[in-house]
Amino acid sequence: MRLLVVTQIVDTHDPILGFFHRWLEEFSKHFESIEVICLKEGTHSLPKNIHVHSLGKENGGNSVVYAVRFIGLVWKLRTQYDHVFVHMNPIYIVLVGWWWQLTKKRIGLWYTHKSTDMKLRIALMFSNAIFTASKESFRLSSKKVHVTGHGIDTDFFKPDSRIERGSHLLSVGRLMKSKRHDLAIHAAKDADVALRIAGEGGERERLTALARELGVQVTFLGGLTQLGLRDEYLTAAKLIHRSETGSLDKVVLEAAACGCLVDTTDLALKNLPLSPEYVREHHSLQKLIPCIQKAYSL
Repeated sequence: MRLLVVTQIVDTHDPILGFFHRWLEEFSKHFESIEVICLKEGTHSLPKNIHVHSLGKENGGNSVVYAVRFIGLVWKLRTQYDHVFVHMNPIYIVLVGWWWQLTKKRIGLWYTHKSTDMKLRIALMFSNAIFTASKESFRLSSKKVHVTGHGIDTDFFKPDSRIERGSHLLSVGRLMKSKRHDLAIHAAKDADVALRIAGEGGERERLTALARELGVQVTFLGGLTQLGLRDEYLTAAKLIHRSETGSLDKVVLEAAACGCLVDTTDLALKNLPLSPEYVREHHSLQKLIPCIQKAYSL
């Protein structure tokens, strides 16, 4: 089985999509060869059966240039893959899904977001399978949907008894209103402890002012690599999760996989037995990739 993967970024240092490097490594164990088309290419060290092709965002450009390059690569590599896996970006299926269907390429889309715009509806029409982390993570009804779990690398995110936990709280996610870091600051105020916030975004100035107003010691960590994020999960007393995005948040599962206690107001999450064992059984990367591979054979 030969696979084409389409994703935004291949870069181990990227604070948002750095985890996808491990996904590619795991894919390489189950597919004969993998061609990767990414919008932006950074630092990576991948197995020999994976070949990365960048659309060139690291060197500048615009959406029209990227679209032309994408279509060109899809055509150039057409004899090198039998199946397609698109990660989180339906627009790529909108552009060439019709051609993939005509040439009998089986199309899979990974999507975890509450948005259900026209791009997603068109992508659903062309796709053979939709992969998502939970029933809340894909809001369109279809027999094509496969709920697979979130794909947490439980060989990496795992407890470490050698590391001592502190007394501070942790909040993780982009600095945007829907992540509700402001409520995490209030939680730290109520508990009279320090708070560390991992993430980048436009809300930092407002959150800084709120922390100053409430007298809470808040450390803004910026965007972290996977290694840096794991260290935070292993040393925090508790993850404060107040996100209102409406889907199963990956950071909750990463924290739980590391044995970090989770304080969440999400009713769907409050009923889950969040523990390293739960994440390993229901959301591990090591179980996700074989599920995806199997779906291409159906």
